Amino acid sequence: MQYHQLGQTVLSYRKKNGMTIREFADYAGISTSLISQIERGQANPSLSVLELIAKALHVPLFTLFIHDIDTSTLISRKHNRKKIYRENKDHIVYDVLTPDFMKARIDMLMMELNPHAVTTESHYCHKDKEEIAVMMRGQGYVELEGEEYELLEGDVVRIPPNVRHRFLNKSNDSIHVLFVLTPSLI
Repeated sequence: MQYHQLGQTVLSYRKKNGMTIREFADYAGISTSLISQIERGQANPSLSVLELIAKALHVPLFTLFIHDIDTSTLISRKHNRKKIYRENKDHIVYDVLTPDFMKARIDMLMMELNPHAVTTESHYCHKDKEEIAVMMRGQGYVELEGEEYELLEGDVVRIPPNVRHRFLNKSNDSIHVLFVLTPSLI
């Protein structure tokens, strides 16, 4: 582990809270010299000390280690992506853009919808997700609660939780739609 990064994280959080080292040390119940050594990357703090620091900063313990990420794992290579097929494998393919190992709170999918196809015969409805869809290539349609809307390249549609929806391609060319799904705020 690189203690310098851990120290920089503690220093950053402490400053965001507007505390001096002495104020923070008193609040956390840790000596000022130990806090100083941690922030300079010169100490190997125990788990119990790290728990005290996290509690005093009002952050989960794991956030102190956020910077210890292998940045090469943050890239999703096109040739390694998973594909998701829906009801009819001939007409719709989703390319999963968010790597599984990131465990992100956001999902990104690229849908290719073949000519004269629909995403589903009925509709989708997400109970706990908010969705944004961007028409990346072509001209298609979105049906929201039974009402149909034309989408041109570059158009964006927001789909709140519990809204019945589906996408339609009435053209002779494939269309591509980028989806971003996040946990609902409601």
